[in-house]
Amino acid sequence: MTRARRELVDLESTPYYHCISRCVRRAFLCGEDRLSGRSYDHRKQWILDRLKTLASVFAIDVCAYALMSNHYHVVLYLDRERAAGWSLDEVIDRWYQLFRGQLLVDRYRAGKPLTGAESQAVRKLAETWRARLVDLGWFMRCLNEPIARQANAEDSCKGRFWEGRYTSQALLDEQALLACMSYVDLNPVRAGLAETAEEAGFTSIHERIRALGPNGGPSQAQANANPGGLRGFAGEQAEPASEGIPFPLMDYLALVDWTGRAIRQDNKASVPAHLAPIFDRLAIDPDQWPSQIEHYGQRYRRAVGTLDRMSAFAARLGRRWLWGIAAQNRRPGPQPI
Repeated sequence: MTRARRELVDLESTPYYHCISRCVRRAFLCGEDRLSGRSYDHRKQWILDRLKTLASVFAIDVCAYALMSNHYHVVLYLDRERAAGWSLDEVIDRWYQLFRGQLLVDRYRAGKPLTGAESQAVRKLAETWRARLVDLGWFMRCLNEPIARQANAEDSCKGRFWEGRYTSQALLDEQALLACMSYVDLNPVRAGLAETAEEAGFTSIHERIRALGPNGGPSQAQANANPGGLRGFAGEQAEPASEGIPFPLMDYLALVDWTGRAIRQDNKASVPAHLAPIFDRLAIDPDQWPSQIEHYGQRYRRAVGTLDRMSAFAARLGRRWLWGIAAQNRRPGPQPI
C-alpha cells in the first residue's frame, strides 16, 4: 500500500535521504528525444539552478546529485538544528523568497502595530513555515512543480511531467551514505554516457572536481567548505555531524574514481593501497564494493544500512519488513551497506 512520504522520513534515525524523480513514461524530457530528435538538455540546467536556489532557502543541503535525461537523483541532508536556530524574521524572509506573503505577516514586516492575537498568529504561521523549510516533501514539491510548469509551457501542453511521486530512501549510516553518493555520482558512467566521473556533466562529483581547479585549485579546506552550494566534506572525525559529510573529500574522489574503473573493467581493477583504510574503517569488502554500487538500485528501496539499522528503521515506521533486509540477512560477515 502506498504510504505518505512523511511516514518514510524519520530524522531520529537519519538526516540523510536519497530521492529520485522520473519523467513521465520515463521519456527523455530532459535530454535528446529519440522520436523528434529535439534536445531538452537545457532543462537539466533548470533543475540544477532550482536545486541550488532551494538549498539556499531551506535548511536542507545537497550532498550529491546526478541529472539524467529521463530522471534525476539527489542526496539531501535535513538540518533540523539549523532551522530551529532561525529567528522569526529569518524564517519569514526565507519563506517569502519562494511564496507569496500573507497580509498579516506583511503588516508585521512593515512594522505596523498588531494586537496580541495577531502577533501570536504571526508566530504560529512562522513556526509552520519553519517546519516546512526542513521538510523533505516540501523541498521536492518546490523542486518538481516549477520545472513541470516551465517544461509544459515550453512544449505548449498540459499534463504530468514527472512520473507520479518522487521516491525517497533513508541512508541509515556512513556506509549507506558513501555507497549512495558513489552510486549517484557514477550514474552517467554506469549508463555508458561518460568514461570517468570527472567527465560526467550535471553531477555533483563533476562540480566538486571543477572546484578544485586544474592543479588542485583552492586549498582542500576551501573546496570542502561548500563548493557551488553543495554540502562540504568534514573529514572522517567530524563532530558534530552537522559540520559536513563525514569523509575526507580527496578520499571520496579517489574511491569514486576507482569504483568507476572497477565497474567498467568488470570488477577486475585492483584496489589502490591508499583506499584500504577507507574500506577497513567502514568494514567494507573491496571485492564486493563495485558490485554493490553497480546493482545498488535493484537491492534497496526505502532504506539502506546494516541489518540492525534497517530492522530498527522498519520498526519505527511500524513495519516488519523492508526491501533489502533479506539481502542483508543472507550476506555473511559485516553488512556494510
